[in-house]
Amino acid sequence: MQLLLMSVAAIFEVGGDALIRRGITGGGLVFVILGFLVLGSYGIAVNLSGLDFSRMIGVYIGWFTLVSMLFGRYVFGDKGSPTLWFGVGLVLLGSLVIQTGARREDKAKAALSGQANEH
Repeated sequence: MQLLLMSVAAIFEVGGDALIRRGITGGGLVFVILGFLVLGSYGIAVNLSGLDFSRMIGVYIGWFTLVSMLFGRYVFGDKGSPTLWFGVGLVLLGSLVIQTGARREDKAKAALSGQANEH
């Protein structure tokens, strides 16, 4: 469920930004307003994950980066330089470290809690 919420949130955030960009570059005020509404929806979706705030944002940044790059490539036709893709790889690696490290910490806490309950 968290994976789905993160994906939806990233699509809303990037889509909202894209709508605002379209409005500013000639699409008109309706696109800007619609972009604001979609961006607000992102905030709701990402916070429904149930994760603590720091962990949620750390994990979400990876999803946002990936969806942003896909939007840039397939919606706006951006190619991206090798250094840009290298940076994206670093962001995704950092997000993975946050997620896997937090899972290990959760398991360790659960194990310690279980031992404390046995005594």
